[in-house]
Amino acid sequence: MKQISENNPLFSEEMRLNMINIDHPGKIADFIASILNIDKAEQQKILEILNVRKRMEQVLVFIKKEQELLRIQKKIQREINEKIEKSQRDYFLKEELKAIKTELGQTVDAKSSDYQRFKEKFDSFKFEGEVKEAVEQELEKFSLMEPNSGEFTVTRNYLEVIASLPWLEPAAEIFELKNAQAILEADHYGLKDVKTRIVEFLAVRKLRKDTKGTIVCLVGPPGVGKTSVGKSIARALGKQFFRFSVGGMRDEAEIKGHRRTYIGAMPGKIIQGLKIVKTKDPVFMIDEIDKMGQSYHGDPASALLEVLDPEQNNSFRDHYLDLPFDISHVFFIVTANTLDTIPPPLLDRMEIIQLPGYIDTEKLEIAKRYLLPKSLEKNGLKKSQVKYTKDSLLHIANCYAREAGVRNFEKNLDKIHRKIAKQIVDAQENTASSNADDESKNGEVENTKNKPMSFNIDKKCIEKQLGKPLFREDDIKMADKPGMSVGLAWTSMGGDTLVIEAASMPGKEGMTLTGKMGETMKESAEIAMTVARKLAVTQYGIKKEWFENNHIHLHIPEGATPKDGPSAGITMATALLSLMRDKIITQKLVMTGELSLTGKVLPIGGLKEKTIAARRNKAKYIIYPKQNDRDLDEIPDHVKKGIEFHAVERFEEVLALVMPV
Repeated sequence: MKQISENNPLFSEEMRLNMINIDHPGKIADFIASILNIDKAEQQKILEILNVRKRMEQVLVFIKKEQELLRIQKKIQREINEKIEKSQRDYFLKEELKAIKTELGQTVDAKSSDYQRFKEKFDSFKFEGEVKEAVEQELEKFSLMEPNSGEFTVTRNYLEVIASLPWLEPAAEIFELKNAQAILEADHYGLKDVKTRIVEFLAVRKLRKDTKGTIVCLVGPPGVGKTSVGKSIARALGKQFFRFSVGGMRDEAEIKGHRRTYIGAMPGKIIQGLKIVKTKDPVFMIDEIDKMGQSYHGDPASALLEVLDPEQNNSFRDHYLDLPFDISHVFFIVTANTLDTIPPPLLDRMEIIQLPGYIDTEKLEIAKRYLLPKSLEKNGLKKSQVKYTKDSLLHIANCYAREAGVRNFEKNLDKIHRKIAKQIVDAQENTASSNADDESKNGEVENTKNKPMSFNIDKKCIEKQLGKPLFREDDIKMADKPGMSVGLAWTSMGGDTLVIEAASMPGKEGMTLTGKMGETMKESAEIAMTVARKLAVTQYGIKKEWFENNHIHLHIPEGATPKDGPSAGITMATALLSLMRDKIITQKLVMTGELSLTGKVLPIGGLKEKTIAARRNKAKYIIYPKQNDRDLDEIPDHVKKGIEFHAVERFEEVLALVMPV
């Protein structure tokens, strides 16, 4: 009991004295039982034991239990003290080490280093208002976190994104308009209208001394150089260029980012691009904007509304960043093949620039200046090794790559150059083998056989390398029988010519339409039939019985290709009247224009693309609506050269040109 009393603070000095002064064994047992931590029932049992020895033995059991309890308590206390002492010791040593490293100018631990780096970076940005408050809160939270906690990495990544963004205002633009114009001229042949519009944009920027961004939409068929025009603009301005495609995108988070509550959250493409270019006024190109989709994840086209609105994007809010960021200085360039699939609210925010495509003479110049040097270098050939004639390049343009762009032209050049490269390598290997044989027979001989090979490419050589032409040069669409006419159509691949055929057969009155026509074109056919029938009866003396006894079939060849649009009205009416009058229309004449029920010719779109298609079809006359005179003025003279244009307001004027009496 003396041992227990020394280690238990609950034992007073008075208790110890009483215990020592008791001289009777029974009284000692009773006293000890009263001061030990024993239940009342157990104390009662001890009192009831009359035999002093047995009573003392029972009390001794409780004393031993108390001793064991004290021993365990002391052990636990000792272990706790050791841990506390170690952690305190480690803490003091770490603090001491930090102080030493700081004095030596060395970095401290990763967390402290990151904190210091973030703080210095944020101080340099001179944040204000909401941004300053949010950043300070995140930084304070970061400083209190344990590096092993899950949220530590999330907060660190978030601060990393903020630190890597260009928050400071951009410097004033310094560029020479003449130099910018020279860069555009050097990088692209033709595209006069496009270059003029871009130079005007740059002139306005320089005059206003304003770096606020502009949203330009380049629209045209594949392969006409939309992406390369964007790169040239960036080069002319001396700015960073960042390109990403939204074709097939169905999740708005790709544009505006994911919320930080999600695992693996990331900023959207806009913030990612700014993080990469590290400047606030780059040139951003958003490709294939007409091919965006929608899904249950959201609508990316709607997410782009804020990005591309000059009135809203000065406080763009990415879901991940969740802070207002000014992207109004970014020069946005958007590309598309067609405007039909772009939502009207999005289209309203952009300045549209059309890239219509190239005629054969333009393709010839582009091939000589850009495509040939690029393809030769790509395939390991020198300019001196391969020579093309003008006729051979025109042959590729007309017979193998007749589309609006020049991508297929380049592919055909690559195909020729790959075959030439194979011939050169085969010849070199055969020469090396032959020289080795000569050396083994006659000793060392001079290598005179390994001279550089050269190739002259003419039409015959092209057909040998590329196979039979895809299009024959004389393969032009003609209306050489009654009931036929040639129209002009616009597609996302550029302009095209469209033959319309009409035939009649004895049978029930009516009309059959074939050729995969859309709803708009079917309605145009119905209107064309009504106008043609009225004129046939009133002006050309065709009896009503002819219509009652004949069934008319109107067809557009290439039946597997869907066709729709409001521009084939006069073409269909011409084919029907040619059938009814049994007259062939004027040769090498093509037409475009919609027809109203009263015979008025309505305006159409894409006149430049259609004119290019007419040139490819060797047309000499083009009939177009009078209201499209403004579009005709914008077509370059070299495209219009050799074609006679006829503006019409009524269908009777069309008939006077296609079937003169």
